[in-house]
Amino acid sequence: MNLNLKNPIVFLDLETTGIDIVNDRIIEFAFLKIHVDGREEELEMRINPEKKISNEAIQVHHITNEDVAECPTFKEKAKDIARFIEGCDLAGFNSNRFDIPLLSEEFLRAGVDIDLRKRKFVDVQTIFHKMEKRTLAAAYKMYCNESLENAHAAMADTRATYEVLKAQLDRYENTEVEDNGKTVVPVKNDIKALSEFSCYDRNVDFAGRIIYNKDDVPVFNFGKNKGRPVTEVLEEQPGYYGWMIGGDFPLYTKKVLTQIRLGEKMKK
Repeated sequence: MNLNLKNPIVFLDLETTGIDIVNDRIIEFAFLKIHVDGREEELEMRINPEKKISNEAIQVHHITNEDVAECPTFKEKAKDIARFIEGCDLAGFNSNRFDIPLLSEEFLRAGVDIDLRKRKFVDVQTIFHKMEKRTLAAAYKMYCNESLENAHAAMADTRATYEVLKAQLDRYENTEVEDNGKTVVPVKNDIKALSEFSCYDRNVDFAGRIIYNKDDVPVFNFGKNKGRPVTEVLEEQPGYYGWMIGGDFPLYTKKVLTQIRLGEKMKK
């Protein structure tokens, strides 16, 4: 089944120095843009992360420090990358929890002002886990009846993710399933519906440190203040803002926190 698109959608996969969205960096990315008319466009590149790749990461993707030593940095290519995904929705496999938050961090470090929150995000892994509970290779075998060759090569994983989503639509469109206590139609050939279904939390920031509660109020989603409104905590604990800004939190989380704080000050 082909995707029913209102905007172009970019399927993406990142290979990185590790799995920490704050401290790790991109070393390879692959983007597959599907235009509204079905036309495909690729962008694939290796990146010098300007830091050492962890041995654990090398064991997964087999990209060494020597392989990327002469490659451009993300900052050097950030504007080209931003232009490629401009006006596009985004999709990937575990992308809501890893690829998109890490990509956002790289843009912020490079000084490129791009608001990814304006996009819709479809996480194919979330759809898969809600329906079948497996991995990308297993998903590709189940939905496409093929073995995934070159797993953890960025473009191979990116194309597999695109093929899996189309096959998921063939299999699950209009299938009802209980999700968060509600009976819903989980998979429709509509990016907005897929975006909503492939999210576990309604995140305010990409890392999920701040989420919306049932009343659409931003609340903290970690630590001693979990579940409490951000504005309430900042009012009662003036030092909490400074602690987060100076702490090991993602840059985008700090940006969102600052926006909430400034918005509250503007009301006074």
